[in-house]
Amino acid sequence: KKKILLAACDLQRPAAILQLKKLGEQVGVSVFSIEGETSSKKVAAAALEKAQKEAYDLLIVDTAGRLHLDEALMQELEELKTLLDPQEILFVASASTGQDAVKTAQEFDQRIAITGTILTMLDGTARAGAAISIREVTGKPLKFEGIGEKIDDLQPFTPKSMADRILGMGDVVNLVRKAQEHFSEEEGKELEKKLLKASFTYSDYLKQMSNMKKMGSFKSLLKMIPGIPSLDELNIDEKEFQKTESMILSMTLEEREEKVDLIPGRRRRIAQGSGVHIDDVNRMVKGFKKMKQFFKDMPSMKKQWQKEAGKKENFLWR
Repeated sequence: KKKILLAACDLQRPAAILQLKKLGEQVGVSVFSIEGETSSKKVAAAALEKAQKEAYDLLIVDTAGRLHLDEALMQELEELKTLLDPQEILFVASASTGQDAVKTAQEFDQRIAITGTILTMLDGTARAGAAISIREVTGKPLKFEGIGEKIDDLQPFTPKSMADRILGMGDVVNLVRKAQEHFSEEEGKELEKKLLKASFTYSDYLKQMSNMKKMGSFKSLLKMIPGIPSLDELNIDEKEFQKTESMILSMTLEEREEKVDLIPGRRRRIAQGSGVHIDDVNRMVKGFKKMKQFFKDMPSMKKQWQKEAGKKENFLWR
């Protein structure tokens, strides 16, 4: 609900201003730039004046990326700090750079006194042990973490989730947070009822897939679950999920609600409409029926497990 202005002060990287403008459009935030200007200090000064005159709540200044050895650019940062007197100076580090990011963060803190760090590219193979070192050498908190390329992939930093990632124990904290954002408690209860009664339809499946996509890629979600292998290890192709979605979208409303049988003629039409082979449709229908039967059998399976567990407990007690 804040009125925000982004200032394009990265005048070093080609197309940086255009990229920032596209980002601004996506989130509905104004972007300030000066065509042909080569001085980031002049752009920042003009942006600050505009923000003050037009009563913006927040001014975010995007500066050029730099190495700590680049004296000219570091001097530029010091001048911008003096000019703007910012409340926050956030150092953005890539998790993939490892201990190099620690040295850079230390240099930045000594020169301009950062107030915190944003750690990006945590969706890669790096577990970001450098995050602990950055916190140690600067004494400043890690405030946000980036786990992908989308805007929603930038999230508040939580120490427990980072510790779990470093230890290879998934990221349950952020998985729960994402689920709470996209699944209401009422929807969860309704879904549970449908699953247990085997009244779960293709329409429900499509809705859940849509919600899952909002949470991120299946690959990134699996990484958050402790003990779950990657898609590669499970031999699952993420494109198969897209194929299933296309097949369901090619169904009529009656077919999605399972009010009519998917006879061969209907399956051929679905295959043609979604650009897949009829064997793919047959596999999807078979898999869907198996899934429904599994959830339908769950209450009796649970009773059987409890019964078997009771037998073992009595045997051990004796």
